[in-house]
Amino acid sequence: MKTKSNLFLLRFALMAFVLVSLGCSKDEKEQRDIDEAIIKEYLKQNNLQAERTSSGLYYIINDEGFGARPTASSQVTVAYKGYLTTGLVFDESAFGGLRFGLRQVIPGWTEGIPKFREGGNGVLLIPSHLGYGSRAVGDIPANSVLIFDIALIQVH
Repeated sequence: MKTKSNLFLLRFALMAFVLVSLGCSKDEKEQRDIDEAIIKEYLKQNNLQAERTSSGLYYIINDEGFGARPTASSQVTVAYKGYLTTGLVFDESAFGGLRFGLRQVIPGWTEGIPKFREGGNGVLLIPSHLGYGSRAVGDIPANSVLIFDIALIQVH
């Protein structure tokens, strides 16, 4: 009897998980579509041309750079300015940049920074699922597209 009860609970838990996952996927898909439209409109309004990755990250390379290219696990020093599509600046590094590991930052940076070589600069347009997602962080509202002007100063 105990085994049938455990089996029922396991099946129920599995079914609940599947239903919740499907619900999240629909909301996530809708948010990705919204972010895509926001980024495309921002590019159009600002007369910018960007490349898009399969994850939905957009990037603009102003200068690819000349030095080493980081990997997703590299330590780098980056000077940056982060802002929303409204123009609100939410973070900015000092002129000399900030050193960090690319595994310690939002997924949009982990994917985007390796598009540049040391000495390069450009722009990352990061959909919310590659940023902070549905969480509000400081001055950044939930589900925000993030834009970063970045300069890759050094790969360590």
